[in-house]
Amino acid sequence: MRIGVPKEIKDYEYRVSLTPDGVRALRQAGHQVVVEPSAGQGSGFSDEAYRQAGAEVARSKAEVFQQAELIVKVKEPQLSECVFFRPGQVLFTYLHLASLPDLTKALVSADVTAIAYETVEAGDRSLPMLRPMSEIAGRLAVQVGAHYLGTAQGGRGLLLAGVPGVPPGHVAVVGAGVVGTSAVRIAVGLGAHVTVINLDLERLRFLDDLYGGRIATSAATESAIERAVVEADLVIGAVLVPGARAPKVISRGLVARMKPGSVIVDVAVDQGGCCETTRPTSHSDPVYTMDGVVHYCVTNMPGIVPHTSTRALTNTTLPYIVRLASEGVDRAIRSDPGLAKGVNVMNGKITCQAVADAHGLRFTPLL
Repeated sequence: MRIGVPKEIKDYEYRVSLTPDGVRALRQAGHQVVVEPSAGQGSGFSDEAYRQAGAEVARSKAEVFQQAELIVKVKEPQLSECVFFRPGQVLFTYLHLASLPDLTKALVSADVTAIAYETVEAGDRSLPMLRPMSEIAGRLAVQVGAHYLGTAQGGRGLLLAGVPGVPPGHVAVVGAGVVGTSAVRIAVGLGAHVTVINLDLERLRFLDDLYGGRIATSAATESAIERAVVEADLVIGAVLVPGARAPKVISRGLVARMKPGSVIVDVAVDQGGCCETTRPTSHSDPVYTMDGVVHYCVTNMPGIVPHTSTRALTNTTLPYIVRLASEGVDRAIRSDPGLAKGVNVMNGKITCQAVADAHGLRFTPLL
């Protein structure tokens, strides 16, 4: 199969979907790879490195789409890229279609098969391709939040770690999946006072055993969220419903009660955000202030550490790419129910229930 690697064009998105080592593995499996010029430059991979790995470097993005049967990306295609799709082509990338009605309709109209990294399941029902970027985003969330707590960035002038004689800042992590757990790790390491809120009590028991008295845990009730958010200096939104829009668990009224200069980092923004005041931002314009609270809602957080992110992503996606290319899409998804869960659009139909429900569109079962 011929696999295409376009250059990402989302704002400040420097990741690339395959490293040269990934290209080499695909070539060894008998496949061809065509890469857009400078696709890997932002991640530290030159065109020459791709050539040496066995890829063909195309003349343009259009040529990549024209030649490839399988398009492998990092982020969802921008609407300007959708004109390059042709019927029957396969797209494999992060999609987050539940928060993107226009893109959903464009992919349906293009008659492509669109497989979302974030809804592919492993045998234990975990989300293997969401995990590495969630780990990075969770770690970054605390780092970014600490930065915006500085007065020069509009924050309340607070050092999360505190100093002797001055207590540390309070971090509230809403959601204890991969993002939340990663955020807790960094916040605890900084010495912050950390509260974790989650629906799954077993997950809270795990974190309590892991960190002992260094964190506080709370079941996800409305009153628990209210207390933690109002007391927090930094709130990290880490709520996930796979494939669906994130529930709005933090209301506008609750945000208005937060401390002036406190910070919200809503990592759930890819799925619409878990805060009513969330709206998507970009790396070139990452924050806005509402009700005195600084909001950081960048939809591609791992894009600011592209070398790490690209390598982590390729490690996870490569076995799936090899399978799709070697077996063909139909056979691959029929033999792997977890991979089939990643198919959001196929043959002009929406095959993910959560995406169809989010936009009030018709759902068609895949198999």
